Amino acid sequence: MIRLDAATVMLQWSVGGLGFLWFTTRRGVAGRGYGMLLRIVYGVFALSTVVLGWRYGIVWVREISAIAVAVVSFGLVVNSKPRLDLLAPLIGVPGVIAGAIAAADGASSTLVAVLRIVVGTAFLGAVSDAMLLGHWYLVQPGMPRKLLNELTTAVIWTWPVEVAVLLLPTGMVSVLNGTIDDGWDGVLGWFWVASAVVTGVLAFTTRAALREKSYSAVMAATGLMYLAILTAFCTDIVARALLAA
Repeated sequence: MIRLDAATVMLQWSVGGLGFLWFTTRRGVAGRGYGMLLRIVYGVFALSTVVLGWRYGIVWVREISAIAVAVVSFGLVVNSKPRLDLLAPLIGVPGVIAGAIAAADGASSTLVAVLRIVVGTAFLGAVSDAMLLGHWYLVQPGMPRKLLNELTTAVIWTWPVEVAVLLLPTGMVSVLNGTIDDGWDGVLGWFWVASAVVTGVLAFTTRAALREKSYSAVMAATGLMYLAILTAFCTDIVARALLAA
């Protein structure tokens, strides 16, 4: 089994979000305010890792990594240079991997744990940033639509990989066939299936919406990504909670 650890989830979210922040800002098109907002948000998420780790179980590499991510994120809020946005997520990767190793209770599950958490980091970061960037078009309507298209494409590419690693043994197949009891007569297992499918549908629908020329298409895409965050987190967190039971 692989434990679900709140501290690791928060560091995943922070590292994934900051990684795709760099993905978006690397061309210097998005306004400074967008970068400042995301650095603050994900810096706070990184700090919450330390608080949760202290409360529920310290993993020193993860906690030290999270502190470093927060320091770099907050340090770049004022003197923001897009090319430096990659630094924080790179610092955070060892912490994410350390959290994954700590969550695995046996040598056979360690590789699976690392794969799930690393892929989940990218998956959750892409979905979250797509929604946040869509909202930023209200502030900076002149941004090229290509930025949101790229993040949507990132969601589309990470989505099937996310589902695949959650099916690896012991995975969600064991929940669906009843080998692992979800406590709800299989309902939660099928809820996971629905969440996974709907996330993919929402991502492809978002890309289709962005083909429309009107500005309202961007707002429609943002709304779809809002829903995708809910289904994406259900896809990742519900599965890991069931497999940790």
